[in-house]
Amino acid sequence: MIRIREATDTDVAQIREIFEATYGTDYAYSEFYEEPYLKKLIYSDDTLMLVAEEAKSGQVVGTASVVLESGAYTDLVGEFGRLAVHPEYWGQEIGSLLLEERLNRVGDRLHVGFMEARVSHPHSLKNGLRYGFAAVGFLPLKLRFGDERENAAWLVKYFGEALDLRRNHPRIIPEAYRLAGLALDEVGLERDFIVDEKAAPYPHGGDYELQELTATGYSSLLRIERGRLRNREVFGPLRLHYGFFRLRAERSNYLIARSEGHIAGGIGFTLDREENIARIFELICLEDHTVRLLLKELERKCREEYDICYVEIDVNAHSPRMQRTLLEMGYVPAAYVPALAFHRVERLDVLKMARLLTPLERLSMELVPPVQGLAELILRGFERQQVLPRIGALTEKIRLFEGLTEEQIQRIGAACGQATFSEGDQIFSAADECNETYILLEGEVQILMADGERSVGAVGPGECLGEVSMLIGTEHSADAVVSSPVRAAVLPKEDLLELVRQRPDIGVVIFRNLARGLGEKLRRADLGQ
Repeated sequence: MIRIREATDTDVAQIREIFEATYGTDYAYSEFYEEPYLKKLIYSDDTLMLVAEEAKSGQVVGTASVVLESGAYTDLVGEFGRLAVHPEYWGQEIGSLLLEERLNRVGDRLHVGFMEARVSHPHSLKNGLRYGFAAVGFLPLKLRFGDERENAAWLVKYFGEALDLRRNHPRIIPEAYRLAGLALDEVGLERDFIVDEKAAPYPHGGDYELQELTATGYSSLLRIERGRLRNREVFGPLRLHYGFFRLRAERSNYLIARSEGHIAGGIGFTLDREENIARIFELICLEDHTVRLLLKELERKCREEYDICYVEIDVNAHSPRMQRTLLEMGYVPAAYVPALAFHRVERLDVLKMARLLTPLERLSMELVPPVQGLAELILRGFERQQVLPRIGALTEKIRLFEGLTEEQIQRIGAACGQATFSEGDQIFSAADECNETYILLEGEVQILMADGERSVGAVGPGECLGEVSMLIGTEHSADAVVSSPVRAAVLPKEDLLELVRQRPDIGVVIFRNLARGLGEKLRRADLGQ
């Protein structure tokens, strides 16, 4: 028989043994192997730590915690985490017992509970869904175990009046609307968001001196926050008003931008050196031009100085301008969390955006249906961000983009995936159904008649492939065979039609350019070129 109870200091050694047995010696959070740290958690008012005990022997066989100020918006948000069951007791539903007891004990102390559930060993994921958590996001490569990185699903559960306090009608960028829709469906809320097509990003440029925040600059930055930030755009675990020395104690950092000796903005972030993660928790700007500059400088430091793989920021779902800016800088919507952050007298939805500073990998995963659709949607978003710089480098050569503004090109690029093919590969065959068009970024493709013998032309960088069938809604009429290694942006038909529905201004130009490109290729074929 298994009994669940609160941990005491006499359990510390056994808890440590459970973590070692479960995660080995390479666990990213090595402090869980340190007895003083575990004692601190047990006695902390902000952490509930439970153990699962075998009633007859008194042996502790599992442990789990709730960090009641995690995310630590300090607004009734708690993280359900650090669940470990000794391998010898797996398969006995101990994880479920620990989760159920945590819910019973903290339901009156929280509005929002969340967990970052592993998907390579999805026991916590399945348990979370079983006990009423809803899947609202997917975080690629966020977790580190030893030398490997893992994906996590983001799950959320609501208590008390959390959803009654939610501010409705958030304003989100189009690139986030599918994610927001899925998340609201999972939580059981109406899709009440407004898709903001016109939100302009923060501007480029500006001549500022960048430096680390010191105690002498703290009061100047705080005045900016108090005087200007009526509607916060970024949420996180800390706030500038906690005090400079507490911020230092919590291992947080600030970069500030100065103009002619005066502070014009600052960005606050924490670094997790164990997980190689940076998290932005505050962005305070007196002048709009500092926003991009501070974000760009932080990214440079993460790459060159801090050895960071993953950067995360929680954005107010009512701030499409910040969402648009981050998207243009390579961040991807990774989770949509209704009513997560408390601001003034309401709870606001949060769009969690992430930036990968390491190549995306498609890892082996065990996904259940609610998470499967989210994972695929978000992974495609990260893959699309990887192709955007390549599209940008060839913008002037891509005929599909003629006559489009930079913002319109960004919208098309954000709808594109990426594909590579080796010499001799057949991209499609005559009579195949057409579901996408390819924009060649590198390489060349020969177009062959159905018999595979006669070439009717070649497609090179900047040109489209497969647009004929997509335009007229028929099957492919020829074979496409790679004659030199190809890298291509892939524009799915479904996404193109959705984009055209949302943005008729883009659709008019795209279809004009597709028709023009088709005419040129037909003329080349007639001339035998």
